[in-house]
Amino acid sequence: MLVDRDLMVEPDLKSSQFSNEDQRWNALKERDENADGIFYFAVLTTGVYCKPSCGARLPNRENVSFHDTVTAAEQCGYRACKRCKPSSPPLTARHSEIVESVCRFIDNCEEEPNLAAMAEQAGMSPHYFNRTFKKITGLTPKQYVIGLRSEAIKAELTNGSTVTSALYSAGYNTASRFYEGAKPRLGMSPSKFRAGGKNIEIRYTIEPCWLGRVLVAATDKGVCSILFGDTEGELKQDLTARFPQASLELSEKGSDFKLWVQEVLRFIKQPNNSLNLPLDIHGTAFQERVWRALQTIPAGKTASYAEVAEKIGKPTASRAVASACAANPIAVVIPCHRVLRASGGISGYRWGIERKQLLLKREMT
Repeated sequence: MLVDRDLMVEPDLKSSQFSNEDQRWNALKERDENADGIFYFAVLTTGVYCKPSCGARLPNRENVSFHDTVTAAEQCGYRACKRCKPSSPPLTARHSEIVESVCRFIDNCEEEPNLAAMAEQAGMSPHYFNRTFKKITGLTPKQYVIGLRSEAIKAELTNGSTVTSALYSAGYNTASRFYEGAKPRLGMSPSKFRAGGKNIEIRYTIEPCWLGRVLVAATDKGVCSILFGDTEGELKQDLTARFPQASLELSEKGSDFKLWVQEVLRFIKQPNNSLNLPLDIHGTAFQERVWRALQTIPAGKTASYAEVAEKIGKPTASRAVASACAANPIAVVIPCHRVLRASGGISGYRWGIERKQLLLKREMT
C-alpha cells in the first residue's frame, strides 16, 4: 500500500462544523487543529487574535470574539499572536506540502532511502517525521516505500516479466528480501498473482439484509468482498468479474467464514458498532491509501472528495479519490458512502444512490 503520483453540508464539512459561536468556543477549548483557517478568535483583554489551536492559556469566554478571516480581526484592531502566527498556513497544510515533497524524493531514489534520509529531507527529526508522515498519509514511511516497490512489481508481473526480473527491476538487491514479505503485499504468491489469481479459493454466501441482498466473500486470509445487489445472479456476476481466475464456492461451511459473515451482517445493521474483521483486499497503491482514509471517517460523519484527497497528501486528486471510492470492494466496512460532493450533494455509489442515502440517514439518526 502506498501513494500514487468531494457529506459535507454547506459549503464544506469543516465550515459547517464551526458555523456558530458555541461550536467555535468548543473548538477553542479543545484546541482543535481542524478549525485552523476556518475562523480566528480574539481576546479583548490582550488585543491579540489567534488560531483555534493556539497553545496559550484559555481566555474567559466573555472576552472572546470570533472572526472569519485574519483581515476581519485586524480591522477590529487586534494584532497577530506571536506564538501561533495565525496568518501563516495551517500546520496540516504545511505538513502536507512537506510530505508531498518527501514522496517525490522517495520516488526518484534509485535505492530505498532510510528513515534518517527521509527525515533530513523533511527538515524534521526521524521520530517527528515518522509520526507526521503517518498522520498525513495513513502510512508509515516504510509502508510507503514497500508499497511503491510492490506497485512496480505488480506492473512488471502483469506485463509478463518473470518474478526474478520484476523484483530486481523494483530495486530488490536479493530475492530473499522480496519473498520474505511477498504474500502480505500481493495477497498471494508472486506466481499466482502473475496468473491472475488462478487456483485461489474464494468462499462466498448471499444473505438478505435491510438494503436488499448482500454477498460476503472471503479467502483464507479474510473478507475480500462485500457487495450489495437485488438478485443472486447479479451478485454472483459481480463477484466473478472481480475474481475471474479464482475458484468460487458457494458455501456457509467453516467456522471462521461463518463468524465473519455474522460479523458483517451485524455491522451492516449497526455500523456504529466496532468491527473486528480480517480483510484481504488489494488495489493500486493510491486506492489502498484512499480506502485507509475512508476507514477513519466515523459513522454519522461525512467528508468531501477534496477532504479525503487532502488527508492523503494529494490535495489536487479529488477525481482520483472518487475513482478509488468507486473501485471499493468492501461495502460499508470501507465506508465510501460517507463521501459526498463539496456542495453536500449525494454523488454516485457503486451499489446505487438510494442505498447510499439510506446508509447515511441511518447513521445520522
